[in-house]
Amino acid sequence: MKIAFMMDRLEDIDPVWETTSHLMYESNQRGHTVYFLEPHDIYIRKNKVMARMYDISVDSDQTMKQYWRTAIRCLKKEEKTFESLSELDALFLRKDPPLQYQAMEFLTPFSDQVFMLNNTIGQMQGNGKLYTLNFPEIIPVTHVSRDPVRLKKIIDDFGGAMVVKPLQRFGGEGVIKVSTKDQENLLSLINYYVRAYKPYHLREPIMVQEYLDEVRKEGDIRILLLNGKILGAMQRKPVEGEFRANVHAGARVFKHKITRAEKNICRVIRKRLKADGLFFVGIDIIGDKLVEINCVSPGGVPRINKLNGVKLEKNIIDFVEKRVAEMKKGARAND
Repeated sequence: MKIAFMMDRLEDIDPVWETTSHLMYESNQRGHTVYFLEPHDIYIRKNKVMARMYDISVDSDQTMKQYWRTAIRCLKKEEKTFESLSELDALFLRKDPPLQYQAMEFLTPFSDQVFMLNNTIGQMQGNGKLYTLNFPEIIPVTHVSRDPVRLKKIIDDFGGAMVVKPLQRFGGEGVIKVSTKDQENLLSLINYYVRAYKPYHLREPIMVQEYLDEVRKEGDIRILLLNGKILGAMQRKPVEGEFRANVHAGARVFKHKITRAEKNICRVIRKRLKADGLFFVGIDIIGDKLVEINCVSPGGVPRINKLNGVKLEKNIIDFVEKRVAEMKKGARAND
């Protein structure tokens, strides 16, 4: 198969802990032709979606670090493949957030010709924090507004700690805990986040969400879902003096056994995820509440692999191979 990965620069990635590198490595091990491209490499020629891609298929059975160094050397040859993306069998959209909307728009018209993980329209719908509002019964109490006065009243009425989240950032960036106990700074922080100095229609709406105290001692649970089914999980605990359980914020990871409540959350969201073409996602759970759905370059595979002695990338590539075979069979039946 021809499998392409639209992602960040290879030189910027630590392959040992990056989910994308493990997916690429497994694809290469199986003898698939592996291509690398970035969002700006996509263009249109004679009504076709094209891309400048590097063929980074290399010898198999190297260590991960050796494989990565060899793949990077392929980029230095400056020999690009200019190819119609419809010639690919599968395309992994693994560029770290924020979502590259122009690339999504370029790719959407031919999304029925190439299997994409994840679907472009699904990513455009699901990349922000508002996607969890599709499941109001399993998320914390949530408010979204661009009005500082309204937001402060919400926090005052709630009477306790709440979490402020910018809608489009990732990795815990910009997430802060606020409280009515710090009235002097509270309004100033809200004004800063919504950009209150701008006219109302140009302000940035922010999410204010119930603070779940379980995160202090128990952290959160990252669960990876593949085609709506649980693929693997880990517990992430924040470091001392931190309430964010993101690995980017220094959180430590631990083995985790899925609970009945967590299975129920996965069951609630499964149908919608599959309908939106969000086949590979990472969800974050605190206590028994869903706090986030990550559909743009979800991570966690290498750490879960190490904790449990597994290779989850094998399951993911198995799934891709199966879906590509089904798409080809369906195309032949329609000829």
